[in-house]
Amino acid sequence: MAGQDRGLAYLAAEVYLIAAIVHSNGVATDERDRFRSLAFNVARRNFAPTQQDTVWEYYETMEKYLASGAFNLSSGPGLSPETDPMTYNGSVWLLARQTYWADPNTPPPPTSLEYQEALTFYRAHAVGPGYLWSWQDASAQLGEYRVAIKSSDDAYRTVQGQVGLLLANHLASAVDALISSQLSTRLRHPAEWRTSIHGWHQIGVQLTLAF
Repeated sequence: MAGQDRGLAYLAAEVYLIAAIVHSNGVATDERDRFRSLAFNVARRNFAPTQQDTVWEYYETMEKYLASGAFNLSSGPGLSPETDPMTYNGSVWLLARQTYWADPNTPPPPTSLEYQEALTFYRAHAVGPGYLWSWQDASAQLGEYRVAIKSSDDAYRTVQGQVGLLLANHLASAVDALISSQLSTRLRHPAEWRTSIHGWHQIGVQLTLAF
């Protein structure tokens, strides 16, 4: 608005960053849809009749464990946690036993406080029946899934960085505009230095600066 040529540079940076944000966000969304589709159509296909979305941490866990394991090994009314520590639920049950039992390999009585606290921990952190998974015999799809997870995560991080640069461009242009405005004001109204004499012992000095 002040006719400064460098305003075009700020505007060009603004347009470039907005275009970059739109592109990176599109990549992130496409990769997110790809890994979610792989998760449901391959790993969760035999466990969930309908596709259910959930938190990001769940999908990260799916790339670290080949299988979730069962939630309940018992067909009766009681809860019997997964015991295979190579599965996700099995690793949760192992952590629960290590946390609450004196010996993780020696179960206390099922009615004891230690056993019940371990079960409570397991219920809170294990994957339930609607979200079980297995990448068994699907190593190629698991590899593709991991690539999609990383690509989506990297793209979202890129978006965050680009938004930060966009805000920095706004701040820099605002500061530049303020400084340019003040310098322009000073050029139009330069400093004034005035002196006055009021009698033999009184001399007045007045300095005026435009800001």
